[in-house]
Amino acid sequence: METTPYAAVMSDRPLLNRRLAGMGTTIFAEMSALATTTGSINLGQGFPDTDGPREIAQAAADAVLAGRGNQYPPGPGIPELRTAIAEHQQRFYGLAYDPDTEVLVTAGATEAIAASLLALLEPGDEVIAFEPFYDSYAACIAMAGAVRVPLTLRAPSFRPDLDELRALITPRTRLLLLNTPHNPTGTVLTLDELTAVAELAVEHGLLVVTDEVYEHLVFAPSAHRPLASLPGMRERTVTISSAGKTFSFTGWKVGWVTATPELVAAVRTAKQYLTYVSAGPFQYAVAEALRLPDSYFAGFRTDLARKRDLLADGLRTAGFEVYEPQGTYFITTDIAPFGEKDAYAFCRALPERCGVVAIPNSVFYDDKEAGATQVRFTFCKQDHVLEEAVLRLGALR
Repeated sequence: METTPYAAVMSDRPLLNRRLAGMGTTIFAEMSALATTTGSINLGQGFPDTDGPREIAQAAADAVLAGRGNQYPPGPGIPELRTAIAEHQQRFYGLAYDPDTEVLVTAGATEAIAASLLALLEPGDEVIAFEPFYDSYAACIAMAGAVRVPLTLRAPSFRPDLDELRALITPRTRLLLLNTPHNPTGTVLTLDELTAVAELAVEHGLLVVTDEVYEHLVFAPSAHRPLASLPGMRERTVTISSAGKTFSFTGWKVGWVTATPELVAAVRTAKQYLTYVSAGPFQYAVAEALRLPDSYFAGFRTDLARKRDLLADGLRTAGFEVYEPQGTYFITTDIAPFGEKDAYAFCRALPERCGVVAIPNSVFYDDKEAGATQVRFTFCKQDHVLEEAVLRLGALR
């Protein structure tokens, strides 16, 4: 019996859900693959080229060998980690959370964002997010059937226009999605900006999801303050962070949510049907990492600030316009001084020209013109790698 080819049967319908049309392969996977195939220095994807504290790695190894976490851990996360997360929020920000009902462990911050948006949004809801935004935001909002409404952060300051933010709020606005410290621009929201956002959220009855994974990567004189610590915000804010950026173990994928019991229960409902659980032995190690002394966090910031300055100086010398970041481990630059107009084309060609890989910020914008000539570099690499990258980029002069 002859059968009709599947492609012919489905020719009137694309295989990919229309909500994800145009998403394709993430820019991080694309550019990291390009770095591998060309043998280039990868200053694109944000991962360190050295591991975090040895004693924390040893804690993970000990957990594996002792049989702790090798089988399914509890759905909300192991009690030791949930307690350590609650202690961390109290220690650094004076925020009290019940580890049993107000903390949820996730497979990195990316899952926390996905679970939060899937849980809290209905189709047609509007989500205001600062652009340029991390690409998973757009995908998660789309998967929830919601509508993203960008507030564009513009060079050179990348500060939010609070009057514009107010104007974007409509009766369909359900949620604000904030990222501070902000990837890719390095902007850290000030207390005045956070206060204005909080007042708008309270006035309009909005939920807020805050991505704070770079909370410990903030450079003086800037300082990070969680939105949940402001009046009226604890009961409406889902705060998200993770261990990967702070402790240089990005492959462990251990993240978390802190919020009210009602919000955590909602996010947990979605999360349990995504990964269910993850990273069992690593959860024990991250619990120890969160209790490292203040000297670790201070030393980490100092070292990264030095690396930031090393790369920023080299990029300026090479001819880039450099927008110095207040936080994260990324530097946004502008390639217009080279007469370039297309950041994506520039980044595709850069490995052949200089043997360096970077990320075009244009992919993080809905307003493509706003980021057309912006390119992001990461500085969470060893000094000799940054020095070699700077030397290679000098060829652009």
